[in-house]
Amino acid sequence: MTHTLHDGTQVVLRPIEAGDKDRLSAALGRLSQETIRRRFFAAKPRFTARELRYLTEVDGHNHLALVAVLADDPDSIVAVARCVRLPDTEHTAEFAIVVGDQFQGLGLGTLLARELAAAARAAGIRRFAATMLGDNDAIRRLMRTITAHLELDRIERGVREVVVDLAA
Repeated sequence: MTHTLHDGTQVVLRPIEAGDKDRLSAALGRLSQETIRRRFFAAKPRFTARELRYLTEVDGHNHLALVAVLADDPDSIVAVARCVRLPDTEHTAEFAIVVGDQFQGLGLGTLLARELAAAARAAGIRRFAATMLGDNDAIRRLMRTITAHLELDRIERGVREVVVDLAA
C-alpha cells in the first residue's frame, strides 16, 4: 500500500526481506552522523555480514521489521522499524526505528511505528521497550503516538529507557 508523507513523497511500507542486505547497507550510508549516533549510540560506518543477516533474515514472529521504500524507487530504503521479542518475556519486544534524515518530520516515523505496533500486537507482543540517548526527544514523542500509556520513562547516566503498553 502506498502512503503519502506530509511533503507529498510517496512511500511503500513492507516487511524487510533477506534480499535487502545491499539496500540496508546503502541506507546506512545515507544517514547523517547525528542520526547514526541517536540510533546506534556511536559511529557505525558499516554493517558486518553477520549484522546484515540478523537485520534482514527475520522470522516475523519474534523479530519483526518493516521498511519504507520510495514508491518511485523501490530499491531505496528510507526508514526501518523493528522489534525483537525479549528472551525473558514473551509479551515484550525491544523497539527501534531509524528514519533517513531528509524524511524526518514528515510523519514517516509515526506511520512505521503504528504499523509495526499493529503487527506486533498480532504476534502477541503487548509492550515495546526502547533504550535511547537521553537527548533523543523525537523517539520518546514517537512512542507516545503508539499509545498514551507509558509504563516506564526513566533517564539514568544519559540513557533513557521507555516501556509502553501497546494494548492501552
